[in-house]
Amino acid sequence: MTRRIYRLSGADARHFLQGLITNDIAAIDRGALVYAAMLTPQGKYIADFFLKAEGADILLDVDAAIGPALAQRLTMYKLRADVRIEETALTVRRGTGPAPDGALPDPRHADLGWRLYGATGGDDGTDWDAIRVAHCIPETGIELTPETYILEAGFERLHGVDFRKGCYVGQEVTARIKHKTELRKGLVRVAVTGAAPVGTEITAGEKSAGTLYTQAGGQAIAYLRLDRAMGPMQAGAAQVTLLQD
Repeated sequence: MTRRIYRLSGADARHFLQGLITNDIAAIDRGALVYAAMLTPQGKYIADFFLKAEGADILLDVDAAIGPALAQRLTMYKLRADVRIEETALTVRRGTGPAPDGALPDPRHADLGWRLYGATGGDDGTDWDAIRVAHCIPETGIELTPETYILEAGFERLHGVDFRKGCYVGQEVTARIKHKTELRKGLVRVAVTGAAPVGTEITAGEKSAGTLYTQAGGQAIAYLRLDRAMGPMQAGAAQVTLLQD
């Protein structure tokens, strides 16, 4: 896990973020960690991250691979707002055992334990992929890519989007997807016999049905067209079957 922690400060920081991100930032001032995403105007994923209050400032915890691009995009939106965006030397510790002082629960799922920000990073050796697969929790750069629509990735279930907070970039598309009768595509859990690399195409008969992602313990996260996932499927040499939760 390699993360970058940015500090957003200035009188307009909270209002600025509220108009850009998928979740309601108000919860950080109640002592919670907030999980959210930033989207394109077309409703597609740019980045997911955690937000935490630190006094009047806000800490933003994002995957290191996309941190600089996210900071650049935030700076582009800033215009004349009183907001400063600076990278910090802070790191992230996480674990699933007893939480140390100052740690906050991961808001996506209780089984993901806690996160703590400070001078020392790392984790407690938990098999994070196994937890993610068991609960179909996507990861930056693996299941979450620039083609992702966040509701297909389970963001409502993972407490990463708020439909009452008002406008944000990409909100109209996200709301339209929300009000469909049901999703026809999305991330789901599948049983896997055999192994195939992340990104392997899943086929049903001779038709493309989706993509295989993280695997652990005979199961995996997959992106599937659900109308083609009712029977046995194949991903390379692996056999794939949809799991009904």
